[in-house]
Amino acid sequence: MQEANQTKISEFILVGFSDSIEVEILLFFLFLLIYILTIIGNLGMIALIQAGSLRHSPMYFFLSNLSFIDICYSSVVTPRILYDLFKAKKVISDTACLLQQWFFAFFATTECYVLTAMAYDRFAAICKPLLYPITMTRKNCHQLIAGCYLVGIGNAIVHTSDTFRLNFCGPNIVNSFFCDIPPMLRLSCSDNYVSKMVLFVFSGFVVVLNAAIVLISYSYILSTILRMRSSTGRRKTFSTCVSHLMAIVLYYGTLTFMYVQPGGLEAVEQDKIVSVFYTIVIPMLNPVIYSLRNEEVKKALKRKLNKKIYPR
Repeated sequence: MQEANQTKISEFILVGFSDSIEVEILLFFLFLLIYILTIIGNLGMIALIQAGSLRHSPMYFFLSNLSFIDICYSSVVTPRILYDLFKAKKVISDTACLLQQWFFAFFATTECYVLTAMAYDRFAAICKPLLYPITMTRKNCHQLIAGCYLVGIGNAIVHTSDTFRLNFCGPNIVNSFFCDIPPMLRLSCSDNYVSKMVLFVFSGFVVVLNAAIVLISYSYILSTILRMRSSTGRRKTFSTCVSHLMAIVLYYGTLTFMYVQPGGLEAVEQDKIVSVFYTIVIPMLNPVIYSLRNEEVKKALKRKLNKKIYPR
């Protein structure tokens, strides 16, 4: 009997959202709409930046990378959710589960660091404008982005290997809609204390380090903005920074609630709501936030629309 209980699990069953067919059909069309808007919005942002003069600006180089990451980030989870919503038994193999968790951790971590790189870029542009062309050269921007991706790879390897080194020999029902780390740790029949601490410490380090850099950068930025004599210049600069701050607060806030808060690993039902927000909704919101609050993006969009409507 004990040997039977120690049999290694080769697949997991995702609980999903509801047992009601009507609710799941409604969620399918809602998530499908959000996913379509995510792809269109982020691809549109990339195309808008690459097709015009914005592509030469470091800020928009980072923004196009953020849009690319949001497309990948959302695509790791959302298509699987849409597929599972029409299945009575939402089965995922251990290999597929591992890959989903790895790519999710990779893109989630990379997005954190890209948002921080964008904060540093704003600091350099606003607080050190004379040194900005030297500080944010094309080479330096590419090195920063490469660093973001490398850290994302390293963090994904740590979390995925730490989770799947555990034994899963009991129930195989994951109380979530994807293979996220907290619900996976609850299933393990091994002592998962070390894994919980690894998740807490590494996630805390990522969030705290990046949040500290962002706070320091924006403290200097705010001080510089307040010293500007031109009200037009203050308004334009502040508008650009607000969009970035909104994206950071939304993203870091949900990640902190999910992975860093004490006792967060023991929460279950609220996890699903928070997970939906940062896996599905935020990737859709980022292009909306930047297009609505950023004057240069709005001007570039108007120029493109005018060319379509009034071709020469």
